[in-house]
Amino acid sequence: MSPAPYAGARVALLTQHGKERVIAPVLEEALSCTVVHVTGYDTDLLGTFTRETPRSGTQFETAVRKARLGMELAGLPLGVASEGSFVRDPYVGLLPWNIELLVLVDDVRGIEVTGVAQGKANSAHLLTADWPTAQTFARESGFPEHHLVVRPVGEDDPRVRKGLDSWETYEAAFGWARGLTSTGDVFVEVDLRAHANPTRMENIRRAADDLVARLLSACPACDAPGFGVSERVPGLPCRGCGLPTAQAASEIWSCRTCGLSETRGVTGPPHAEPERCGHCNP
Repeated sequence: MSPAPYAGARVALLTQHGKERVIAPVLEEALSCTVVHVTGYDTDLLGTFTRETPRSGTQFETAVRKARLGMELAGLPLGVASEGSFVRDPYVGLLPWNIELLVLVDDVRGIEVTGVAQGKANSAHLLTADWPTAQTFARESGFPEHHLVVRPVGEDDPRVRKGLDSWETYEAAFGWARGLTSTGDVFVEVDLRAHANPTRMENIRRAADDLVARLLSACPACDAPGFGVSERVPGLPCRGCGLPTAQAASEIWSCRTCGLSETRGVTGPPHAEPERCGHCNP
């Protein structure tokens, strides 16, 4: 296999939230391809983080659908797309956590290859009728670099103002929302769209790095790109009590082309720290 299996290829990228700024440079430099930014489809129809439109499929399914829409619009056999999710952290289940998937759909080879990055999310929210409290929340949330979203009453009110990126627009939106309710309560949250959330955008860039590493990893059996981790097997023993933890003790590497599967040990310390152990730190 060529060390750059996608050299000279054109890859469609459908996005309306500025993701091309971090995805295209990573893929183009490492793969010697050209990323074609595709517009003309409202990706909010596939789901919104502000809850007007629920996502109908899984995170992976939505990313693949988005990639294929871009491929169709651009008339290309290759497409890439990202999709994010926000959950609780996998360690103690308390911190807000962001998982970003970046999927390359390759209809030339008949494969779908995924890059993943995850980390602490900037996804805070607040319900208040007090403007000084709302100002403090904004500062602590990294505003205005991280944009804000405002609603009256609560998180599911359909009346919404998004993309607030200045103190003037934020104060005006807060006053607008407070005037729509008898209690004065305003629901404020960090905007989770990629272009409005630098913390999330960095995770998308890291997912692009992971995708590149996977694409440059050839299967030892059939030489196809995309050989990498498909599953992590928990059970790494705790350094304190010695019992198995949720951290990975081994990894399963597989090829989506020929089906080869190998189990490999994880790199890194041979034990998990007690703070990540469900027995020592329940």
